[in-house]
Amino acid sequence: MTMQKHPMTKEGADKLQAELNRLKKEERPRITQAIAEAREHGDLKENAEYHAAREQQGLIEARIKHIEGVLSHSQIIDVTQVQAHGKIIFGATVKLLNIDNDQEVVYRIVGNEESDVKENKISINSPIARALIGKAEGDEVMVQAPGGTIEYEILEVLYL
Repeated sequence: MTMQKHPMTKEGADKLQAELNRLKKEERPRITQAIAEAREHGDLKENAEYHAAREQQGLIEARIKHIEGVLSHSQIIDVTQVQAHGKIIFGATVKLLNIDNDQEVVYRIVGNEESDVKENKISINSPIARALIGKAEGDEVMVQAPGGTIEYEILEVLYL
């Protein structure tokens, strides 16, 4: 059985790779050093620094394993290299007009691991992204949101 690859933007993959490198080259050696120093203080049962360092080591190793797993199961997509012909695709940045309240909003469609509402990065699996994929500038889409149906007009599609 082959594992399904999950789409990820090149930017998202680069960001995860940078975190992985930092964890392996900086955090892992730092925590190994902290554990060695705590060991030198004698009785490990009573040593809070040792136990805290070991716990932090476990968290760092789990995060490294998680990132490696995510990257190994990702299909990296550089949206600037895709011929989209004006259609909304994975990785596209889309400017929308909420027809009900006349507010504009900009979203970038990204993979699950890199979605971040504060940065207006929405998951490819979100209701908005699913409604937008394959549409083009000028189209109107209905999105089933938790608060009801929202109608958007697509103002602009960018491939950054």
